[in-house]
Amino acid sequence: MIRIVKIILVVFVGLQGLFYFISNAVNWDYAQAAVGAVLSQADAPFYKNLIVPPITNPTLVALATMTIMTGELLVGLISFKGAADLAAKAAAPAAEFNKAKTFAVLGCSMALIVWFGGFLVIGTALFQMWQGAVGVSSFEGAFMYLGSSAFVLLFLNQPDA
Repeated sequence: MIRIVKIILVVFVGLQGLFYFISNAVNWDYAQAAVGAVLSQADAPFYKNLIVPPITNPTLVALATMTIMTGELLVGLISFKGAADLAAKAAAPAAEFNKAKTFAVLGCSMALIVWFGGFLVIGTALFQMWQGAVGVSSFEGAFMYLGSSAFVLLFLNQPDA
C-alpha cells in the first residue's frame, strides 16, 4: 500500500510541474510580465542598494521565463518517468523497488531546484522579489511547491521493505 502512495505522490509532483509549465505557456504574456517585474526590481522599495542591476531587456526576460518553464517541464517529465519506473516494480522485491526510485528522486529534486533554487534563492534573495506584490505571490507559491515536493522526496526515500 505504501508503494502505491509513493507512486501517486510522485505523479502529483509531476502534475504540479506540468500544470505550471502549461499555465505559463498559455499565459505567456503574463508569465513574462511577472518574471520581468521581478528581474527589473521595480518593486524593491526597501532595499535601494541592490546586489545585481535591474534586468529589463525583453530578450533576457524571455530567456529567464523559458528557463523557468523548462525547469517546470523537466519536473513533470522526470517525475512521470520515475512514477512509471516505480509502478513497473510495485510488486517486486524491496531491493528492486528501491532501485527503481532513481527518476522519482530526480523529479522531486528537480522540483527543489526550480522552486527553491530558482525562486527562493535567485528570485527572492538575489532579485529581492519579496518586496513587491507579484514577487510575494510567486515567493509564497514557490515555498508551497518546494515544501510539498520536499515532503514527497523525504517520504519516497524511506526504504521499502
